[in-house]
Amino acid sequence: MHTSVLSAVQIAISLGLVAWMITGFTPLPGRWLRWKMFCRATFTIISLTGTTKDGRTEPVNVYDHLSPGSFILGPPQLQTILDHLTSSGRYDRIDGHGRVLSARGEQTVEVRGSRVVL
Repeated sequence: MHTSVLSAVQIAISLGLVAWMITGFTPLPGRWLRWKMFCRATFTIISLTGTTKDGRTEPVNVYDHLSPGSFILGPPQLQTILDHLTSSGRYDRIDGHGRVLSARGEQTVEVRGSRVVL
């Protein structure tokens, strides 16, 4: 009898945890990042083109400049990477467009003349 009581408690706790995890995905506004673990994270998905000093253009991958394992990139961090790439002389200017995903929803973002514009 002691074993059946323990398993009933385990089942009740398990069901409670599952219900709590499921409801954690739904209460926040916006279409993206509803889970509370991500509610303060900001993700940027962007396509960039860099113009070199000699006028050639090439794609720029800003994720190559993040620390290993990092994937969260907000507009301030994006601007810091753009500043580094232009001040180092690698690119004369960087332009592009994309989306910023946060708890507030989805916004468009543009990069014009190496400046992030929301």
